[in-house]
Amino acid sequence: MNHSWAAPSRRGLIGAGAGLAAGAAAQLLAGKAEAARAMATLDQLKRAERDPDHRILLRGGIVLSLDPGIGNFEAGDVLIGGKKILAVGRNLNSTASVVDASGMIVMPGFVDTHHHQYETILRGTLADGVLGSPNDGKKTYQGVIQGIFTPVYQPEDAYISELVASLNQLNAGVTTTVDTSQVSHTPAHSDACIAGLKESGRRAVYTYSPGLGPSSQYPKDLLRLQAQYFSSADQLLTLELNAAPNADNWALARQAGVPIICHIVGDRSGNFEAMGKAGLMGSDNEYIHCTQLSETHWKMIADTGGKVSIAPAIEMQMRHGMPPFQTALDHGIQPSLSVDVECNMTADMFSIMRTTFTLQRALVNERSLAGEQNLPPLVTCREVIEMATIAGAKAAHLDHKIGTLTPGKEADIIMLATDRINVFPLNNVPGTILTLMDTSNVENVFVAGKVMKWQGKFVGVDLNRVRRMTEKSRDAVFARAGYSADRFGTCCSA
Repeated sequence: MNHSWAAPSRRGLIGAGAGLAAGAAAQLLAGKAEAARAMATLDQLKRAERDPDHRILLRGGIVLSLDPGIGNFEAGDVLIGGKKILAVGRNLNSTASVVDASGMIVMPGFVDTHHHQYETILRGTLADGVLGSPNDGKKTYQGVIQGIFTPVYQPEDAYISELVASLNQLNAGVTTTVDTSQVSHTPAHSDACIAGLKESGRRAVYTYSPGLGPSSQYPKDLLRLQAQYFSSADQLLTLELNAAPNADNWALARQAGVPIICHIVGDRSGNFEAMGKAGLMGSDNEYIHCTQLSETHWKMIADTGGKVSIAPAIEMQMRHGMPPFQTALDHGIQPSLSVDVECNMTADMFSIMRTTFTLQRALVNERSLAGEQNLPPLVTCREVIEMATIAGAKAAHLDHKIGTLTPGKEADIIMLATDRINVFPLNNVPGTILTLMDTSNVENVFVAGKVMKWQGKFVGVDLNRVRRMTEKSRDAVFARAGYSADRFGTCCSA
């Protein structure tokens, strides 16, 4: 008997459906039609959002809860009531609008803990550039983005950049951002940033940051912003202060009861050691990058419960220094992940997670190949996904609300399709998410129980209008800056 196997032709595969028996095909179609009638439509879900008592049941999904107390389910349900998760488990019964989650991974939305969203209209302008230093006269990030473009931003430029950045990340399953937009030249600029964030419908931490020019009200305008926009703790937008080491500014943040976020790239960001010795570093601090730091710095961060945000793609590309994943882990710190700037790199978390995964493993593997013993463990796919969700929620000081699929937390949920050519057949859930998926797999997105993306498309967003506004703003900023872009060459020489 001949046991050899020959691959069917492409034509044979494409035409295989024609070989179904007519009776079996009719039965299959009838079953699908019956199931479709029982499932909620987008219109039903949108109407339900106006009823705080209405429930939505995500039924039969591959549930990755990331909560050890809840566990995971190959076929499980998630029940949403209003903005919150009510239950996670098998065969949940409830009067609810039912969403068919079969064949989809149901998991918490990703959290980006450091994103200069105001720069989104400058996408790709500095793809070959490095960080540089202030007033270096070169085509670097400091010289071009901070020195040429940022000073000429008007409030409307900040607004549309915030909106586009938020919508783009919602499309990619990033339901929360920590927005570090350093463009508060005037109070109107700050108001515009907040308006863009709010209009997107996404969860965001607005970190009030320094601006340029004599009209900036930084940092004292923090108190106005808090009273005007952040008087309630029960909203999607929360407030932080973006502040370099400065005892008075940190005291202002603590007076207002808001967390503090700051960049650390060696000694160029200020004297953090002095802040630590003065007892001013605490668990309300989030530190970005943390490259080129001494052991003293790391011990201070760890001992005071500080949060760490690493932007691996940007740090390697722009010469911040080697992303310090292993150093953070060695100090018992689970770092969060961030995208940083879209003028240089993509803002999707799949790319950032893969960068993290391959970098940490590459560095440890090199040490192993060199004969080193007693090496730290290689990070797993699950551990990196936790950096992009649980650790992100902690860094944003929102882990009481988001980061896991836990009853009582708010329903920031993404549904990832596994019936696509880039991932089937599904053999391992964390491995599929981290090593195979991309933004095209993000099928449905919920933020606080509201559907933001449905069957692969935005809900209630006029993308053509958004694009026209983005291009108009880009053109205006380039004209005011007197900057002429080379669309086919390099922006910068190394």
